[in-house]
Amino acid sequence: MARAGEIVADTIALLGEHVRTGTTTGELDRVADEYIRSRGGVPTFKGYQGPYPYPASICTSPNDVVVHGIPGPYALREGDILSVDVGVTLDGFVADSAFTFPVGEIDEESERLLEVGNAALHAGIEQAQAGGKLTDISHAVQRATEQGGFTVVRSLVGHGVGRDMHEDPQIPNYGEPGRGPTLATGMTLAIEPMINVGTHDVVLGEDRWTISTADASRSAHFEHTVAITDEGPRILTAARARQIA
Repeated sequence: MARAGEIVADTIALLGEHVRTGTTTGELDRVADEYIRSRGGVPTFKGYQGPYPYPASICTSPNDVVVHGIPGPYALREGDILSVDVGVTLDGFVADSAFTFPVGEIDEESERLLEVGNAALHAGIEQAQAGGKLTDISHAVQRATEQGGFTVVRSLVGHGVGRDMHEDPQIPNYGEPGRGPTLATGMTLAIEPMINVGTHDVVLGEDRWTISTADASRSAHFEHTVAITDEGPRILTAARARQIA
């Protein structure tokens, strides 16, 4: 999984170099697909079964889109924010990560949204400790988000990840601590806060994949695949020094 995680991290770093005004989300998808395959991986999302097979290799979710945005002709604009979600399968194991990028100069509220979303992710990761409880992660994400003045999406969750992209346990991004399964060494989790400027309610788009905020407020999505070890949480999709050819 660590090798799959390296490809995910490097793909997100590469996409960050292409996130600029005028780039289409379809172009980003092509960049990601080519790079993942050049490293020997397979884009996990391509063909993933849902309402119908997911048609792209990554998810691209601008502005009020929370998750599962399908890449296409949308051209990025100055001031947008764009969440990019990447999954890679390598040697039968999956790693999954997401990052929300600013497009050029963004407004102050959007800057805070990104800062708080990233902080909420790391607050959750800190609680991925052997012997802890699953909702210790949930509570830490919710607390960091709400202290920052934003809301957590409640109808979408993080998840276990390993041989399959979505495995047990489900990981809500809110709740009281000290509940749920006991966390154990060897567990691998996709921890992924999805936080909104406005309501936590979301709506499903006509394409039956895209999920957006119900009030059209902006949303940010941050995610890492994390392994629980005796020494604490290990982020398998952490950014590395630039090694992309």
